[in-house]
Amino acid sequence: MLPLKRLLILFSLLVMSVQACAALLPDFAELVESNGKAVVNISTRQKITDSQQPWGQLRDELGEQLQIPENAPFGELFRHFFGEPGMAPQPEDTESLGSGFIISSDGFIITNHHVVDGADEVLVRLNDKRELAAEIIGSDEFSDIALLKVEASNLPVVEIGDPSKLRVGEWVLAIGSPFGFDQSATAGIVSAKERSLPRANYVPFIQTDVAINPGNSGGPLFNMDGRVVGINSQIYSRTGGFMGLSFAIPVDVAMDVVQQIKDKGSVSRGWLGVYIQEVTYELAQSFQLDKPVGALVSQVIDGSPAQKAGIRAGDVILSFNGREIRDSSDLPPMVGRVPVDSKARLKLLRDGKVKQLEVLIEELPTEDTPLARSAPSSASPANPMGVDVVDLDTDAAAELGRGVLIKRVAADSPAAQAGLRAGDILLQLDRKNIKNVADFRKKVANLPTGRMIPVLVHRQGADQFIVMKISDSE
Repeated sequence: MLPLKRLLILFSLLVMSVQACAALLPDFAELVESNGKAVVNISTRQKITDSQQPWGQLRDELGEQLQIPENAPFGELFRHFFGEPGMAPQPEDTESLGSGFIISSDGFIITNHHVVDGADEVLVRLNDKRELAAEIIGSDEFSDIALLKVEASNLPVVEIGDPSKLRVGEWVLAIGSPFGFDQSATAGIVSAKERSLPRANYVPFIQTDVAINPGNSGGPLFNMDGRVVGINSQIYSRTGGFMGLSFAIPVDVAMDVVQQIKDKGSVSRGWLGVYIQEVTYELAQSFQLDKPVGALVSQVIDGSPAQKAGIRAGDVILSFNGREIRDSSDLPPMVGRVPVDSKARLKLLRDGKVKQLEVLIEELPTEDTPLARSAPSSASPANPMGVDVVDLDTDAAAELGRGVLIKRVAADSPAAQAGLRAGDILLQLDRKNIKNVADFRKKVANLPTGRMIPVLVHRQGADQFIVMKISDSE
């Protein structure tokens, strides 16, 4: 056994190490106390008429089909559950809960668009338990930001921080009302920055592992200086509850939206007019890039700023206004935040050479330009790719301006291995446009072997590049 003196020394060292570890952990108490007063609970009410309810429609349909007599068996039971067929709609209220935070002492509040979307009434509960009716000044679905106003004065406000200075691994804190529990504080770290999420192309999300649950939406995300750096907006979950992946809108994006709503009552975004895709390792090789970076232009929309500036399908955009494009998802938020009718500088790679272009950014249209479908004409013979193609019909050829339709892809062919399939429209081979079947035959016969070849296809209304390799033995 160890002598008592040694045991005391070991115990002292253990206590000291625990105290040292505790000292390294952040203390959020002062941060919560200083900023919690500016965080609010938001409840909404939406009136839904009985005619909008599925059981209201079912009641009327069943009533017409069954034609239940007044004294029929089970008639009373039917009327108990469904009401009288054709009866006047009865309104029902639905409620939702969210969070928000005060940005000015005279009552301007930021929350999420999805918290107040469709609401007939919005009620804000302050930290001092006052409940105030709020007016929706403006709301933007693309950024998921809404601006509210309550009639009050001398309200506590948050300080706005700089999300660009956040570092992955840095501690952050959320305050909100998950499941209606006001002033709940949860902490974690920044997991990643500038995340792109489906249907949210214009927001470079901050990813954290802060526990976010229903009701936290619209609440602030603080850095350790007590400044708001994000607005908690979404979670990734397979159960509906928190699973360690939460996403916040950078506060500079939100403040830009707020300013536009205040100035003109709506939000406008810059538009370049290109469809882009990620540059994979194989695509990088085929486009003579040292590494997979940038945004590959798969399609340029007719009449768009990109077309006017001379951008082409097959260009790889490497930087935008001096900012490097590491992933294709970096580009849309950059373009979206450029003021309409201002110029932007692009650096791109074309045919192995770096080019500089200037483009005049226009306003993002409300709807995408539709693209035509195509139908077969006459068939072509077999080729090294392993595809049978046909000319496009007149309408599709006029709409797309080029291309041939793939009718069949041979099994285990280079085309099949690349992922090409029947119904795809071939637009380019090795960065050369295909006019028709005759032009396709010439170009496919001269395709290089033994290296990656970029193939541009039109599939399901959009253009995309696929890499294909024809082996020397073909």
